[in-house]
Amino acid sequence: MTNEKFEGHSFHIPVMGIGFTIDSPIKLAAYGITSTISLVDDVLMEKMRAFYSEKFAIPYESITNKVEDSRAKRITAYLNMVDHIVRDKFEQLKQSICETGEEFEKYMNMLPDYAEIKKQFNSFFDSNKTIEDIRKWANQHLQMGGIDVNIMTKLDKENTFNNEKLPMMFNDAHAALRGFANSNLHSSIVLSAGMNPRLYSYFEQLDCFFPNEHGKLDKKVILKISDYRSALIQGKFLAKKGIWISEYRLESGLNCGGHAFGTEASLMGPILQEFLEKKQELIHDIYSVYIAALRDKAKPIPVNPWPCKFTAQGGVGTAEEHQFLIDTYNLDSVGWGTPFLLVPEATTVDSETLELLCNAKEKNLYLSNISPLGVPFNSLKGNTKDIERLEWIEKARPGSSCPREFAKLNTEFTEEVICTASRQYQSLKLKSLKEQGLDSILLETSIDLTLQKTCLCVGLGTSALLVNGLDTRQEGNGVSVCPGPNMAYYSKVVSLETMCKHIYGKLNLVDDPKRPHMFIIELELNLSFYQKTIIEYLAKPSDVVKKQIQIMSKNIEHGIQYYRELFANQSELILKQLDDKWVEFIAIKSM
Repeated sequence: MTNEKFEGHSFHIPVMGIGFTIDSPIKLAAYGITSTISLVDDVLMEKMRAFYSEKFAIPYESITNKVEDSRAKRITAYLNMVDHIVRDKFEQLKQSICETGEEFEKYMNMLPDYAEIKKQFNSFFDSNKTIEDIRKWANQHLQMGGIDVNIMTKLDKENTFNNEKLPMMFNDAHAALRGFANSNLHSSIVLSAGMNPRLYSYFEQLDCFFPNEHGKLDKKVILKISDYRSALIQGKFLAKKGIWISEYRLESGLNCGGHAFGTEASLMGPILQEFLEKKQELIHDIYSVYIAALRDKAKPIPVNPWPCKFTAQGGVGTAEEHQFLIDTYNLDSVGWGTPFLLVPEATTVDSETLELLCNAKEKNLYLSNISPLGVPFNSLKGNTKDIERLEWIEKARPGSSCPREFAKLNTEFTEEVICTASRQYQSLKLKSLKEQGLDSILLETSIDLTLQKTCLCVGLGTSALLVNGLDTRQEGNGVSVCPGPNMAYYSKVVSLETMCKHIYGKLNLVDDPKRPHMFIIELELNLSFYQKTIIEYLAKPSDVVKKQIQIMSKNIEHGIQYYRELFANQSELILKQLDDKWVEFIAIKSM
C-alpha cells in the first residue's frame, strides 16, 4: 500500500502570492505541516519581523536600505526569526503533554490514520500510559514541518547602492538565495517560474548546498517543473554545478493559483505517468552527472543518490483525488494551495478578501492579463486591488507608483527597466498608442490591455499587513488575490483541523456534488486556452503560433486517450465527460 511510506502528513502547502503564506510556518510547522514562504518582498519581511519580534519579545534591530546587502540580510534575519519561533512553539507543544495535552492532541488528530508516527504512538500508548513516558516518546518521534522558501527565478532585477550599479550577486533573486543560504534553516528552497542560468550558477558559490563534512545536505533544492523534459534539463544543469535536486514538484499548467503556464496544453495525468515510468532513469542520469561535478570540486561524494521526492500540485480538491494521485503515481506528497486561503490558522488573508473568496463562483474566477510579467494570471473579480486600479484610471492617473520595483522588466520606452504596471510605463504607452493612428476598435483594445496591468508586487503582499494591523500608507489597502479555479467549490472559512479532515476523507467541504474530477477541470481549461490561441492565430497568423497550435492539439488528443484508458474500469461519469470533451476538441480543432 502506497500510504505505508508516510511518516506524517501526505500534503504540503505551496507558496501562495507574496504575503498569504509569509508566516504560514509560524502557524503550521509545529504541527508537522510543511509550508512555503515567498522571498520576493524583503520590505514586507522586515515589517513582519518587527511585528513578530514585538509579539514574542525577540530583540529587534531594523535593517534599512542604507545597510549594504540589505535585501539578503533582511531575508536572513526574517528566516532566522521564523526558525526561532517555530522551534520554541514545537518545544512548547511537546511540553504541553505534561499540562493539558491539547496541542499534542491537536498534532496527532490532524495526522492521517495511516501516518507511521500516529500508528507508532497508538501502539506505544497501549502499553505506556504515564505522562512522562508519552513526553519522552514525543521528544524522540515528533517531527516539525518544513520551513521552505520560494524564489521566482525570473524576478532577478539588477540593483544599485549609493547610486552605483551593484555586481550580479546583488540582483534580487541572487540576494534572496544568499539570504536563505546564510539563514539557520535546514530546509528547502523551491525554484519556480523556469530556469535562470545565472542564478543557478550562483549556487556553486554557496557551500550549504554541497555535502558537509558529515556527508549531509544542510539545505536542499526543490525544482518546480512543468514536465519531464524540463526536470531533466534543469536537473542536469544544476547537477553539473554539484547541486542535487531533492524534490521534483510538478504543477498543473493552468489548474493552479497565481501565474499560469499552459502554452502547450500538456496535461497533468500523462506528465505524471511519464515521471512514474522514468523516475529511476532520471535519478540515475542526474546522479552520474552530479558525482562527476562533486569529484571535480573535491567534495564528499555520496555512495548512493540522495533521496529524491516526486510531488504534484494544482487543482486537487477532494480526499479521493488526493489518494488517487498518491496511489496511481506513487507520489511523496500532494500540494494543497487554494483551499487553504480559507483557513486563517494556515494563511494570512484579510477579512474583505476572505468574504470575496467564500462567495466566489466559477464566473468570478478567471485567467487574467493583469500580471506585469506578461504571463496569464489566475485572479478573482472584484478584488480590492482591481477596484483601486480602476479608481486611479477614473482620476486620469492610471498605473502604480511602483513602490517595490520587483517586476521591472520592460525597456520599450526607457533605457532603464520599468514595470508595465507602473504609472510611468502606462503614461508612455498610452501616448504611443494614441500617436500610432490605430482604428478605434484596435486602439480601445490596446488601451484596455495596457490598463489591465496591476501592481502585484504590492497587491499580493498587502493582506499580511492588513491582518496584523501594520502600516499600509506606502502600499495602500488594495489586495490582489490569486486563487485557482478550485475556489469555486469552497464557500466557508474553516479551521485547520477541519481542512485536514477534508484532505484525509473524514468529512467533505466541497459544496458542489457535480464538481468534475481535477483532470477534467484541467482539460476544460486547456481546451479554452487552445481555442483562444486559435482565435488569436486566425486574427494574426504566424508560423510560431501555428506550430504551437499543432503541439497543443497533439497533447490534448494524447491526454484524452490516456484518460480514457486510465478511467476505463473506474468511472462511467468521467468517461462520459471525456467523450463530451472530445467532441468539443474536434469542433475547436476544425475552426
